[in-house]
Amino acid sequence: MNITPNPSNSGPLSGVRILDLATVLAAPFASTLCADLGASVIKVELPEGGDSLRSLAPVTTEHALFWKAANRGKKGISLDIRKPEGKVLLLRLLEKTDVLVENFRTGTLARWGLDFETLKQANPRLIVLRLTGFGQTGPYASRPGFARIFEAMSGFAHLTGEADGAPQHMNFPFGDVVCGVFGAFTIAAAVAEQRGSNTPEPREIDLSATEALLRLLDPLPVEFEQLGVARRRAGSRATYTAPSNMYCSADGVWITLVGTSDAIFQRVTQAMGRPELTSDPRFATNPLRVEHLEVLDRAIADWCKSCTFSDLADVLSRHQVPFSKVYDIKDVMEDPHFKERQAIIRIPDKDLGSIPGPCVVPRFSGHTSKIEASGPDTGEHNAEVYGQLGLTADDLGHLKQAGVI
Repeated sequence: MNITPNPSNSGPLSGVRILDLATVLAAPFASTLCADLGASVIKVELPEGGDSLRSLAPVTTEHALFWKAANRGKKGISLDIRKPEGKVLLLRLLEKTDVLVENFRTGTLARWGLDFETLKQANPRLIVLRLTGFGQTGPYASRPGFARIFEAMSGFAHLTGEADGAPQHMNFPFGDVVCGVFGAFTIAAAVAEQRGSNTPEPREIDLSATEALLRLLDPLPVEFEQLGVARRRAGSRATYTAPSNMYCSADGVWITLVGTSDAIFQRVTQAMGRPELTSDPRFATNPLRVEHLEVLDRAIADWCKSCTFSDLADVLSRHQVPFSKVYDIKDVMEDPHFKERQAIIRIPDKDLGSIPGPCVVPRFSGHTSKIEASGPDTGEHNAEVYGQLGLTADDLGHLKQAGVI
């Protein structure tokens, strides 16, 4: 099999071949990010489909919009690797694959006769990314994992919400996409290691989604050990720097404002028309401002509430205070900066013509990244991919009748 990268996509991962066996979002998002940067990704589904992402909102009566967006840039095949013929086909696909991505519960592939030793026999240079909720070892290794579980157990959700209210999740599977970013970084690191070696070795990579979220919370363990502080939620207010919060204007527009450094805080007070706050000993340094956060926040909130958003935007901009209106997606899509940079691009879609989606991130000089299509239908590219293995139309008909593809 020789899956040739699309010549219009010259991203830095061009030439990397990924077989994506994963379902839902975290691990598939990892391979999607790689596809954005030029990798050739084949998305594998069971013959009957059934990936839960196809039923997650947004959906219409006819189209799985989340699926189309999240699996952009991939080719889709169907394959039941639990069946003997399916297992044989998988091993043949792996012969010319650089990276296998899977997120089955720990030990599942081994039970199907596809342990790491078997996979290595098919391809002695194979990189296998195993993405699970809690990793391949430990007492929780076999537990099912979902984004909100990762967020809760990592301590992330404990920091989200009002100080006197319940912990909260955001209205998006944040834990999944964060882990997907780690997954893409992991794939790139493993490929770089192999390309830099005269004797590349196979790699089995154990990525825990809960550990990925925990990794974001760098100072919390040492804060607890050295200061005895288990950081808690504080609404939108930061308790490590001040001022930094969300404030509402007189006409009901929410903004976020950050005045972390002493110099920026001085500009905030000038914008407020209250330069005397700068010389107030309670606000002389950031640690002191954090200590007297309630008083300072109340003063800024009252000022914001006395101004329209237009007036706030004007005075804060003139004084070079970091702030922003809190955007919804409509604001994002209409913002002139995002428009000029094409932060939202059009992705070709065979059903809808095209759909909007975030641009490729980051941008590499010397490369042009183009998303060829939205997420594929189940088995859409069976003839193309299996044809490269030498299978005929009759072969595919037999496999389909047997429920293998």
